[in-house]
Amino acid sequence: MTLADLLPGETARLDKIDTADPGVIRLMILGLVEDVTVRLENVAIGGDPMEVGFFGSAVSLRKEQARHFKVTRIPDSD
Repeated sequence: MTLADLLPGETARLDKIDTADPGVIRLMILGLVEDVTVRLENVAIGGDPMEVGFFGSAVSLRKEQARHFKVTRIPDSD
């Protein structure tokens, strides 16, 4: 599954990143790297862009870029 498959409010761990897209490398510089826990905070109408929160901040990215991030969903611990 990829970051693009998450629903708002879901949390996941980044497992693998396809760095073929230069935009993905810029997102990695901002902190989206392997083993980081992220939460899909919000999605615009139509599904693009997506807001992903991590380390107390958030980054917006396009769904096409989100498909380059392989993730494992983390179940809620409620």
